[in-house]
Amino acid sequence: MITKSIEIKLPNGLDARPVAELVQLASKYDSVVHIEAQSKKVNAKSIMGMMTLNIGAGEAVTVIADGSDEQDALNDIEKYLQGDSSAVN
Repeated sequence: MITKSIEIKLPNGLDARPVAELVQLASKYDSVVHIEAQSKKVNAKSIMGMMTLNIGAGEAVTVIADGSDEQDALNDIEKYLQGDSSAVN
């Protein structure tokens, strides 16, 4: 299991579209991925869970990945949260 604190650099934070893209990205990996923010921990593969976080630009989240491809998952999620949309494709 690995964890990393990441600042959200998406212009609109994690509103509907970025959440959907993040869920799509996290779902590509076999590892279990959670996002922790504001005393909540949610499954990054759950669109409903992710929407409950309501995270704005400039806020920090902790990404937790656990599994066979955890490092790749964490790296791509970090790229995405820092504004690199090529991580989703």
